[in-house]
Amino acid sequence: MSLIRERQEKASDRKMDRLTAYIQESIQELLYKVTWPTWDELWNSTILVLVSSIILSLSIFAMDFFVGSDPRVIYGQEFGGVLYWVYNLIFS
Repeated sequence: MSLIRERQEKASDRKMDRLTAYIQESIQELLYKVTWPTWDELWNSTILVLVSSIILSLSIFAMDFFVGSDPRVIYGQEFGGVLYWVYNLIFS
């Protein structure tokens, strides 16, 4: 019985050693091998993502508004677009 227990403990120790080595290698890689962006690059990328998101959302809004509208009642009370509830909140 003690032989089985010894093998289980050794296997457990090997797993823990591999996990510890993995964590240490990950830390080393993040500290010394990764090229992090500068604050200016990060700021420019953030602005680009924000502007792109706004343009895309406005495009989707416009397409849904015009294509999702009932052609007989464009500016009336009835509206059949996907964003019916959002339009109802905004324009009510």
